[in-house]
Amino acid sequence: MSGYRQGDSGLILNEPLLWEKGKKGRCGFSLPECDVDEVSFEGDLAGDGPDFPDLSEVEVVRHYTRLSTWNFGVDTGMYPLGSCTMKYNPKVNERQASLTGFADAHPLLPEVRTQGALKLMYDLEHFLKELTGMDAVTLQPAAGAHGELTGILMIYAYHKKKGQIRTKMLVPDTAHGTNPASGALCGYTPVAVPVNGEGIMRVEDVRELMDEDTAGIMVTNPNTLGLFEENIREICEIVHDKGGLVYGDGANLNAIMGYVKMGEIGVDVMHFNLHKTFSTPHGGGGPGSGPVAVNKTLEPFLPVPRVEKIQDTYRLVTDYPDSIGRMMTFYGHFGVMVRAYSYILSMGAEGLKEASAHAVLNANYIKERLKDTFHLAFDKTCMHECVFSDARQEEDGVTTLDIAKRLIDYGFHPPTIYFPLVVHGALMIEPTETETKEDIDNFIDTLKAIAKEAKESPELLKNAPTRSKVRRLDETAAARKPCLCG
Repeated sequence: MSGYRQGDSGLILNEPLLWEKGKKGRCGFSLPECDVDEVSFEGDLAGDGPDFPDLSEVEVVRHYTRLSTWNFGVDTGMYPLGSCTMKYNPKVNERQASLTGFADAHPLLPEVRTQGALKLMYDLEHFLKELTGMDAVTLQPAAGAHGELTGILMIYAYHKKKGQIRTKMLVPDTAHGTNPASGALCGYTPVAVPVNGEGIMRVEDVRELMDEDTAGIMVTNPNTLGLFEENIREICEIVHDKGGLVYGDGANLNAIMGYVKMGEIGVDVMHFNLHKTFSTPHGGGGPGSGPVAVNKTLEPFLPVPRVEKIQDTYRLVTDYPDSIGRMMTFYGHFGVMVRAYSYILSMGAEGLKEASAHAVLNANYIKERLKDTFHLAFDKTCMHECVFSDARQEEDGVTTLDIAKRLIDYGFHPPTIYFPLVVHGALMIEPTETETKEDIDNFIDTLKAIAKEAKESPELLKNAPTRSKVRRLDETAAARKPCLCG
């Protein structure tokens, strides 16, 4: 392994609760002199008041600074979570999102006062249409899964308008985990589509499962094995021939941006993850944004209000009788839209295409350099991510979880583990395009060193992590007896 190591033992800052460190009489803020008469409260309002700790300014500053050192984010180091596209977020996007005209615009302002914001949304919709070859876009959905729900609701409304009640939705084994839930929320029974020996769907399986009771299929492409669904055109034709529609999960768009237009290969509706592909911060529950693009078939069912340009004026229009209605309070997560808009303008068409090329190159570089060390479930050219397993390390009693925990000792955030479910003991790595070769090489060398430890000193992995703020947790006890008291 190279001499450089991303993390090492050193200073670990502990921090007690504020109530444990405060002392009566300390104050970090000087209130102005009170210029009103004091009033005594009786009854329920009487008492000592809220229990705020007494702290000096420096104690407050150090408290939150120390807590910040416990976090790991994409600004700290490589974040190789498969299926998540944790790419670096350029700070120029943050600057645009913080501009007063955007950040302080109240959503209840009249249209005449929000022309800039409406123009940004209108232009962003057109950029996304161009990238995918679709006909219309809504920016309302708050995240990827919310975009899935929006898309399936439109498919449901489409069949209902035709007087059809369909009861099933095809969902490949390599789809994102939220796909079956989105279908079920709309009243459909998910029907699994297996993958073949090359990790993609077989045309014959889709033809056998697709019937007049099935509303359509939800396809993640590239799929969660990091592989492109090569039979997608024929699969779309089979679904359409039976009157169904094709939903495209666009969470992995970062691998094909600028190369594949989903609308031109038969997809009827798809969502984007602005917080993945278009480089806006995400994780920890938010923020997010999951716009949905549709073709002409589903355009009448888009959520309202819709942004339209009428005689050089941008308007919010609600007069669409077949619309599924509003999916989000006001118009969606506007701050995320500004960041994505800034990213697209900064990169340009060729830059976006180049980003995908580098993301695919980096993933295949990792795959080739590690496939002799870790078992590779599907040894073929991948897209944005590659999926290994712990099959070789199991012989020494070492699991994927042990490998992930040991990575923490070396200063790396672990990749996604145990997903997708079609690979036992999966280790799913997505480097994105923003990592340098030096950092990727360091990550690869570290994994090779861990594989060697698994063979020679497996106890190091079973006890990992040993250098982190928190040691390994009892996950079984946490699941069976969760502590919910705070």
